[in-house]
Amino acid sequence: MRKIELNKRQEQILQIVKENGPITGEHIADRLNLTRATLRPDLAILTMAGFLDARPRVGYFYTGKTGTQLLTENLKKICVKDYQSIPVVVNESVSVYDAICTMFLEDVGTLFVVDGTGILVGVLSRKDLLRASIGNQELTTLPVNIIMTRMPNIAMCQKEDPLIEVADRLIEKQIDAMPVVKETSKGYEVIGRITKTNITKAFVALANDD
Repeated sequence: MRKIELNKRQEQILQIVKENGPITGEHIADRLNLTRATLRPDLAILTMAGFLDARPRVGYFYTGKTGTQLLTENLKKICVKDYQSIPVVVNESVSVYDAICTMFLEDVGTLFVVDGTGILVGVLSRKDLLRASIGNQELTTLPVNIIMTRMPNIAMCQKEDPLIEVADRLIEKQIDAMPVVKETSKGYEVIGRITKTNITKAFVALANDD
C-alpha cells in the first residue's frame, strides 16, 4: 500500500492516541467534538495502515511506527510469485547464433539454459553473447554450453522468496535477471524469471496502490 498522507483530523487522532492511549473511540470523538460515526472511517484507515492497533473493550494504541517503517513492512510482504514473469529457456545444445536470435526475438536480456530433461544448467546474458560474437568464432556451430555461466555459479530464487531480498541479490551480483526455480529430484526446474523490470513494476505498483 502507498505511504499514506494523513489529513489534519487523522494527525490529530494520532496525537491524541499517542498521549492518552489506550483510549476508546468514544473518548477520541469527545476530544474532537465529533460523533463516533464521523470518526469511524479515520480510525479504520489508521488501523488498517498500521499506525494504530485496536483491542476490544480496551481501545486504541499507537504502534509507534512511522510511515517509512510501514512502507518497509509492506515491501517485505511482497513475494517473487507476485511479480515473476515467463522464463525464456534454450537447450544447452543450441548454437550461440540461435541463442542471439532467441534473445532478440523474445526481447529479453537473459536466457536460461536447460538440459534434455528441462533442468537448469546455465545462464546466458547479453554480455556472454556479445563476448562470443566479438571473438570472431563460428557462431552457428559454437554451442551455448561453452560460453554460459554454469551451475553452481548461478544466482537463483524461489517463488516464496521476498522480492526485496531478490532485488538486493541482483544488485550484489550485478546481474539483470534471476531464474525462479523449483527443486526436483533431478535438479532445479525453471518456472519463472525475475528481472529489474519486474522489480521496478512492483515498486511502482506499491507506490500507486490506494
